[in-house]
Parts: sequence; structure tokens; C-alpha cells
Amino acid sequence: MAADSEPESEVFEITDFTTASEWERFISKVEEVLNDWKLIGISSGKPLEKGVYTTGAWEEKSDEISFADFRFSITHHYLVQERSDKDGKEELVEDALPLPMQDLLCMNNDFPPRAHCLVRWYGLREFVVIAPAANNDAVLSESKCNLLLSSISIALGNTGCQIPLFVQIHHKWRRMYVGECQGPGVRTDFEMVHLRKVPNQYIHLSGLLDIFKSKIGCPLTPLPPVNMAIRLTYVLQDWQQYFWPQQPPDIDALVGGEVGGLEFGKLPFGACEDPISELHLATTWPHLTEGIIVDNDVYSDLDPIQAPQWSVRVRKADNPQCLLGDFLAEFFKLCRRKESTDEILGRSAFEEEGKEVADITHALSKLTEPAPVPIHKLSVTNMVHSAKKKIRKHRGIDESPLNNEVLNTILLFLFPDAADKLADGFESRTSTPAGNNPPPENEDYNLFSQFKSAPSDSLTYKLALCLCMINFYHGGVKGVAHLWQEFVLEMRYRWENNYLVPGLANGPPDLRCCLLHQKLQMLNCCIERKKARDEGKRGSVSDRSPGDTGKGADHSGDNADKEKEVGKSWESWSDSEEEFFECLSDTEDLKGNGQENGKKGGAKEGNKEPVNLKPEGRLHPHGKLTLLHPGEPLYIPITQEPAPMTEDLLEEQSKVLAKLGTSAEGAHLRARMQSACLLSDMESFKAANPGCCLEDFVRWYSPRDYIEEEVVDEKGNIVIKGELSARMKIPSNMWVEAWETAKPVPARRQKRLFDDTREAEKVLHYLAVQKPADLARHLLPCIIHAAVLKVKEEEALEDISSVKKIIKQIISHSSKVLRFPNPEDKKMEEIIAQIMSVEAIIARARSLKAKFGVEKCENKEEKEDLQRFVNCLLDQPEVSVIGAGRGPAGSIIHKLFVNAQRVSAVPPLDEELRRSGSSEERRLNAGAVSDFPPPTGREVILRTTVPRPAPYSKPLPQRMYSVLTKEDFRLAVWDGEAGSRGLRRNPMTVFYCPTSTSMAWERARVSGCTVLTSLWQSVHNV
Repeated sequence: MAADSEPESEVFEITDFTTASEWERFISKVEEVLNDWKLIGISSGKPLEKGVYTTGAWEEKSDEISFADFRFSITHHYLVQERSDKDGKEELVEDALPLPMQDLLCMNNDFPPRAHCLVRWYGLREFVVIAPAANNDAVLSESKCNLLLSSISIALGNTGCQIPLFVQIHHKWRRMYVGECQGPGVRTDFEMVHLRKVPNQYIHLSGLLDIFKSKIGCPLTPLPPVNMAIRLTYVLQDWQQYFWPQQPPDIDALVGGEVGGLEFGKLPFGACEDPISELHLATTWPHLTEGIIVDNDVYSDLDPIQAPQWSVRVRKADNPQCLLGDFLAEFFKLCRRKESTDEILGRSAFEEEGKEVADITHALSKLTEPAPVPIHKLSVTNMVHSAKKKIRKHRGIDESPLNNEVLNTILLFLFPDAADKLADGFESRTSTPAGNNPPPENEDYNLFSQFKSAPSDSLTYKLALCLCMINFYHGGVKGVAHLWQEFVLEMRYRWENNYLVPGLANGPPDLRCCLLHQKLQMLNCCIERKKARDEGKRGSVSDRSPGDTGKGADHSGDNADKEKEVGKSWESWSDSEEEFFECLSDTEDLKGNGQENGKKGGAKEGNKEPVNLKPEGRLHPHGKLTLLHPGEPLYIPITQEPAPMTEDLLEEQSKVLAKLGTSAEGAHLRARMQSACLLSDMESFKAANPGCCLEDFVRWYSPRDYIEEEVVDEKGNIVIKGELSARMKIPSNMWVEAWETAKPVPARRQKRLFDDTREAEKVLHYLAVQKPADLARHLLPCIIHAAVLKVKEEEALEDISSVKKIIKQIISHSSKVLRFPNPEDKKMEEIIAQIMSVEAIIARARSLKAKFGVEKCENKEEKEDLQRFVNCLLDQPEVSVIGAGRGPAGSIIHKLFVNAQRVSAVPPLDEELRRSGSSEERRLNAGAVSDFPPPTGREVILRTTVPRPAPYSKPLPQRMYSVLTKEDFRLAVWDGEAGSRGLRRNPMTVFYCPTSTSMAWERARVSGCTVLTSLWQSVHNV
């Protein structure tokens, strides 16, 4: 039994070696991506032009691949170039080097100021990078690094791709890359060394040459010459010898200065600190050969003054504090506040003074005793005093956010008509016009229509500037609430005393402006009509001419006269015992609507009015027109004026009309509601023209709806015969129904359809309930408008082309955002950020102009050159200095460094006193100060062409880039050699220098990095 069970216990395991491993799948995915991007085969391109790496457009495309469960992103970076027809027709040379190897020898684009780090280190125009997809992932072990390098080596060999392929290893902040490029019979390895600390012998050019020569291991004797490009970078941080040109705001002038000046008429502008923090000077020797210069730890020929090329870049201060930006940001914060004015200031200041002390026992006596009518003196001071008295009932006397001096100054700025009263002592506002005549039409003035703000000379615009200033300098939200409270009190005072509000254009509310501006215009309309009605009762004012828009405007030959004919308001003709109202609807809209439904009003006898009525409300005859049937002259009646409407009232009216539905009854009711003004005009026309018919009214009111033609009568004479248009003959026409309903009532006896008292109270209530946040929302477009005008004004002084483009973008963006009510906060923040960026650019331009002495330059040509140089510094990442250290700009830069060196070399006073030695010794020591500080960055590119690995091998280009900063040293080596393709050998990757230097040396030795043994040994010795 035991023997029988032995065969059953045997297990046969079959391994399927045809199944792809994770490594093979990864290689396949890399090859698939390279094929999809069409990077296989021989690469071609035209020679690189000088500076194309900086001025050209770089693009990239990415994909995602994975190795087992580890995700990688693969990205293709390439310079966009126009392909010529010759590129595809060039004969392919069998032994031609890959395009990246050809670019290696090109010296036109060394040290590009704005490019990918691999472009700067290796001079590539196109490459592919494989990196961990997640920011916190990293390839840390050498085995994984070698596995990835072997993978890309196989993928390049299988696809025939000649584009360099890199793998990012270690943490991403290290920017460590290794890679490979393959061509016909050649291969190039991209290797990198990154150290925190470097021995002194490798700081200079002589030590770098030793590393480069030992690395290439050329079998030839003597070695081919090595071409070099060297750049030294110097940093200027000390600007103490130059004053920052920005003038600080005069706080004292905010109160005692001229009204309308900087304090309350304009927004501040400029940076509060120098927006230029550093100046970087790069001195470059682009074409050098080994042996021409000496640079070691004892002596160096690299004098920056003698460098053939200078280039400069400026480092801008991070988020410099700017006045205009701070004003906008602080004002925008008000939009997020939720407190009401009463919550901020206490109980309502709009309560009547006697409410709190009212006694119920005196109620009957109050009814029977005559109450004296209070006659308030017209004075801003008195008004402020009364408001202050109400506020102080609930707060201490010293708690008012705004003192009297500031408040009076602001109110006089907003209401300049009150200044005459303070000087003369009698009422003078009655002669103040309602608005200002607009300035000549120009682009800046018409910005308010794009931003939906208010004209730059309007009261609303000035109020926004004052509130912005108060919010920033005088109490914040409490100061805003206090000023708004006083403003509303002034509005009520003007309404009750028939004083027009200054700074507002005449006429109905302008729907192109913000809602608050429309409300103030509506209040002015109410004051104007109330004032006219009161004066009409007293019979102490002449007739007004508000003008007619549309009535008879199309009648031939009488257009100019009709504008005067219908001009008089019925208010001037009103009796002293009666009060009348104007219609609520817009006359012109109703006339143009063309009520399409109604009865035929042609020649029915019932449409005629009795001729025995006494005519009333006549203005004057309508030219030569006569009534059709009586034959008497046709008189233009005195009609009610169209009612002013704000956009919220129009929206409310449209909602009411929309709720009526689409039924026949709803449509009929909607037409009747819209024909209120039409009915009023018909009644006025009937009263002025007894015996008239509908045709007579149409001939005056809507001439296009009365068609005239020449016909021959029974006697053979040519006569003119007319009839109503087709739309007037439609059954159930609203015009016919309104005509039959209308009674001959003159305008002065009609019911007031527009109640100016009610509308004024609605406006005043609307203003009184506005919270500071609501007020800020209303006025924010005005602040944006003012900021754009300020930026344009400041830019005109500097003439910066890039700023002009940004301003156009701001205007376009703001027009789209502010066109609609309640714009999103995020979009408003974007607009404010754009304005702040423009302010910073202009501040930087002024800082650079001051430092380079542009305005002090007397030579016109040199001044223009310096101006262009400053503008280029603002727009470009790096600017070449014409003439290097010997040009106008170079001389100024040299002087800047010399002055900074002298300042840094001067010891403190106490240290100077402690020093011993004669004055001659101190003078000699001071004279030994160098013009430039030690370079903060040293970059060296070494190139040569040698056969490797044997003397008979194909000569291939070799390159090494090194950069040395204060705490960083990096070598990027391009190691090319002729040979067959195969698995990747151990790379010359030196990891970041850890604490144990001997361990790092051992790791580098084990990896096959024998050529840098002396370097690591030197590090170990240090």
C-alpha cells in the first residue's frame, strides 16, 4: 500500500515561459507610446538658430504607463519648428549621427534662460522623460534604476527611435535624470553627478578639465582640443544707495488738503516697497579653447569686465505691497460682510427725534395745538449735526467713526452746491442744475457703459471713491456705514426741500449704469417733477420743455417742429387746487409696440367726438394738418410725460406681465396694462380736438399707420385719400378699444399714473436698507472702472507695450463679468489680481528707471536705449547688454556693483574705532575692494570630439555641463561611444552626498564609476 501511494504523491509543475513578465509588458508599453507619437526611425530637422530655445515655442504631450502597480508618466518635450520641404527630401546618409548628437556641437543656444533643465544641461531640442506619476513616489534603489535604464535601452533598440529617453530617479526636487540615445552603430549615455559639497580643486576650470578628460578616456595622444563656454553670475541685492521713487501718501492731506485732490478724487497708485529685489548679471565667454585662459585656485583670467557678453535678469519681489491693489482688496472684503448699518452704528439714525420722548398723555394736545413747520437751514454742517445728535443717543460722543472735519470735507466734495450756502448764508441750491454736461465723447469716458458703473464725473463715481478711501483710512466698515447714513439723510433732505441732486445727468435713469446710479437718477426725476408741480401751483415758473420722442416723428416735413410742439408738460398748466399724476409706462414703447388686435377704426361714425365740447389742454396747432371731418386745425395736446423706470422696476413689470400667461384673456389684460399711456394720450387728444376721430389721432401719434395715396374723384381731380394701415384694421384692435374707452379729459385732469411721491419714498427706503456689503456690491464696478482709468493714466507716463495689452484684456474681461448682476466672487478676484499685476509691472518699470537713471540721461540716443533696455527687462526673462561692460547700460550696472561693494566694505563705526593702524593703511585696505562680489553661480560647458572606445572607432561628440552654486554642485555628462546595442551597463550615477561620505564613495565604486574615484576620494579627505 505504501508503494502504491508513492506515485500519487508526486507533483508535476509546468512553467509557462511564454507568458510575458511585468518587465516585458513595461517595455512593450514604452514601445507602444513611442510608436503612437511617431518617434521611431531617423529624426530630422533644420539647424538651430541662435536664441531659438528661448524665443521658440515648447510643447509637450503626456501619457501614463505602469510597471506592475507602480505608475509612471511618460512625457514628450519638443521645440516647435516649421518643417521645410527639404526636410523630407534630404538623402539619408547611412553613417549620419542622430540629430541630438549634431545639436551637441551647436554653440548658439548655450545657457538658455527659459527652458527645461535638460535643455540647459544637454542642449537638446527634443527628448522623452519617464518619471513617477505621483509627486511623492521616487525611484531610490540602484537595482530599480538599472532595470529602468535597461528597459529604455531595449525599447530604443527595438523601435529604432533616435530621440533621447530619460528616467527621473530619486526625489523630484533633486532633478536627477539618467538616459540614453541610440543611433546607427553609436550610443550615448546621459549621466549625472549631484553633490552638496565639492572639493576646492574642482571649483575652477582646471579641475573640471581634469574630470572631463579622465571621463572620456581618449586613447589618442595628444588629446583633441577642448572647446569651452563659461558663464559667471553675479547677484546685486543692495539698493541702499538708491531711493525708492514711490511717494508715500500724505495722511495729513487726507483731511486738510484741497477738495477733489488725491484724498477724495483719485485712487492712490504705486508700490510701498521696492518691487525689484535682485539684479542678476551673467558674464559669458561663449567660445574659448583650452589653453587660452587660466582659471585655477591661484589665478584667474575670468574678469567680468572683460567678458565679451553680458546679460541681465531681474528678480521681482514676491507680491509687493501696492496701494491700488490694497485699496481694491480691502473694498472687495466689504462685499462679504453681513452686518447691517443699524447693527454697526446702533439703532436706526433715520428715526424721528421726537419718537423716543413721546408721551401718551400729550397725544390729544398734539392733535389740537398748531405745530410749527420746521424750516431747516440749508447747510451741510447743520445736517451733519442733526445726524450726529441722533447717533450719539446710542453711542458715546467719541465713538463716531468719522469726525466732523473729515465728514464735512467728504460731503462738500460730494455736494459742491452746499459750499455756496455755507458762504452766503441763504438758500442757493434751487438754481443748481441736476447734472453736468458730459465731456466730449472718448473711449475712457464711455467705459462706464461697458463696466455698467457710472460716468467718471457723476456723484455715484465720486461716492465710490470716497467710500473706498474711508474704508482704507478712516474706520473701515464703520466709517463706510457712517458716511452712507449721512448720504441717505442728505438724499431725504433734498427730496423734502426740492433740491436737485448734483452730479447726475438730466433725464430718465440710464440703464447702462449700475442700479444705485439709476436709483439716484430716479430720485432726481421725482424731485424735478415735484418741484415743477409745486411751482406750477404757485404760478411762479415758466413752462418747461421736456421734449417728445416719437409722436409724429415720422410725419413728412414737420420733424423739427414736432420736437418743440409736444414739448410742454401738463404740470405747468395744472390748477392750484388739484394734484395730478403722470403715467407709469414709457410712451415710446407703447407707440412702437403696435397693438395688433382690435376693431377696425376706419370710418365709423361712432369714432367721432362731439364738436360742441370746449377744447382744453391745447399746446399749439400741428402745422397745416386739419381734422378729417370738421376740417378745423389739428392741435397737439399737452400730454403726460413718459415715466422713468429703473432696471429692477422693468424686471418686476416684465415678471408681472409674464405671469398673465399666454391665454387670450391674459394677452388681452397684458395689452390693456401696457396701453395705459396710450389711453392717457388719447384722452388728451380728444380734449384738445373736439370732433376728432381715430384717424386724426393716428396721423399725429403714429403717421406710419396712416396710408395716403392719390386718387381721381368723380370730377376728374386728383385728390389725396388716406386710410388706416392693415394692422389697425385687425379685429379687436387695442387701439380701437382704447379709443372707444377714452374720454375727452385734458392731462391736467387725469389721474396721475406716475406717483413721484411714492417712487421717491421707494428709492429712499431702498437706500436706507442697504447694508455695507450691498453698497460695496453696487459700487464695485465703479471702483474697477476708476482703477482701470488710474492704470491707463499711469501707463501713459511709462509707455509699456506689454501693459497696454494687459489693460485691453482687463477691459474685455471686466465687460463680460460686470455686464450681469451679482458677478461671481472668483471672477471679481481675477479682475482685481490683473489690475494688481499691472500696478506691479508699472512700479517695477519706475524702479528700474530710477536705478538706471533713465530720466537723468542727457543724451537722447542713450536715453532711448536705456528706455528700451528697461522695457525688455520687464518682458523678457533675460536681456543682453549691448556693448557688455563698456556700453551705456553696462557702465551703469558696473557702477551699481561698485557702489554696493563699497557699502558692504565699510565696517560699523564701533568696529572702525577699535581698529589700529594709520590712515594710509586704512586707505590701502579700502582700495583693495573688488568691483564685483564672488560669483554666486559658475557654469561651464566642455565639448570635444574623440573616437571611443578604440582609436579606430568613429569620432563622437562628448560634452560635460557643470554648475556650481553656494550649496549645490552638478555635473551632467554626455558620454558617446561607438558600439553594438545591448543591455544597459551600470550607469555613472552618483547619488546625493549623504552624511557618510565613505559609504557614498563605495556605492559609486560598486556602480562602475571608477573615473570619479579621485573626486570622491577628495570629498572623503575633506
